[in-house]
Amino acid sequence: MAGSFHEIRFPLDIALGARGGPERRTEIITTASGAELRIQRWADSRRRYEAGYGVRSLARLAELAAFFEERRGRLHGFRFRDRLDWSSAPGNGAPTPFDQPLGTGDGLSRDFPLAKTYGGAFDPYRRPIAKPVAGSLRLGRDGATLPAGLASLDAATGQVTFAEPPPPGAVLTAGFLFDVPVRFDTDRLDIDLSAFEAGAIPSIPLVEIRI
Repeated sequence: MAGSFHEIRFPLDIALGARGGPERRTEIITTASGAELRIQRWADSRRRYEAGYGVRSLARLAELAAFFEERRGRLHGFRFRDRLDWSSAPGNGAPTPFDQPLGTGDGLSRDFPLAKTYGGAFDPYRRPIAKPVAGSLRLGRDGATLPAGLASLDAATGQVTFAEPPPPGAVLTAGFLFDVPVRFDTDRLDIDLSAFEAGAIPSIPLVEIRI
């Protein structure tokens, strides 16, 4: 069986107790003089999480084991709510139509991928958003809110499609909620129930995947 992606979210109450965040891959070469040459190996960051911190009861542990079995361990991907970063708005606030740049109309293009921009003063990072939350999209054009129905969202890819191409020069913006596409980073759950009842945290690693 080949791996696929299941459009289902990891149990939210467990996800909210997880820990983790973005990871980068940078190679550092130190010269004989002590100077450094720093080389970026990944264009995009990759997130890793430890979900075991969110498991607080045997009932939640059983729920997670069932979720793991249905995903066949590392085989199938799924959605994960990152409690640190899950909204286009600052501080994980409610999305507004003007949170993030979406693109500029050219009179021909109808498809625009969602992204979230981090930083702004030096070298902003534009992160592709592949798993937005259905029903959360709000759109703006030239500083005005666009009414619903002028565009559709593919929640499985993060693609926004306008019914008609936006006019040339139109500044498009978007607000949305989103999940992180992840998979289990293990094919084995090794859980000692006696240790768990004594307060030990089971290891349940997750890793972001590219969509």
